[in-house]
Amino acid sequence: MKVLSVDDSSIMRKIIQSTIDRLGFEFLEAENGQHALDVLKEHYQDVGLILLDWNMPVKDGYQTLLEVKQDEHLQNIPIMMVTTESERSSIIKAIQAGAINYVIKPFSQEDLIMKIMAVPGMELAV
Repeated sequence: MKVLSVDDSSIMRKIIQSTIDRLGFEFLEAENGQHALDVLKEHYQDVGLILLDWNMPVKDGYQTLLEVKQDEHLQNIPIMMVTTESERSSIIKAIQAGAINYVIKPFSQEDLIMKIMAVPGMELAV
């Protein structure tokens, strides 16, 4: 099973990769929403979770969330927002658009692990 981290910060992707590696899942990464859609075209059958930042150049996380949920090949992949965007209205908007959970940065590795393991189908790979 693969987890796709979509974040414009390479440091944040490395932090998330450390968590994904610890759980034993394969790690994929993208630096913005458009790059994520390109990665998903190639790997969508193996991706079990998308961790999606909101504020990114080229294509932001909310627009990416909408596009994934409208694509018949991608719409069943769970998406968890992992972002600094903490406005209550943004959280509600993302959940209503199909995000299964919302993690506000900064977060602890343990918090992220608990949220990932709560996603249906995300059994430990190790």
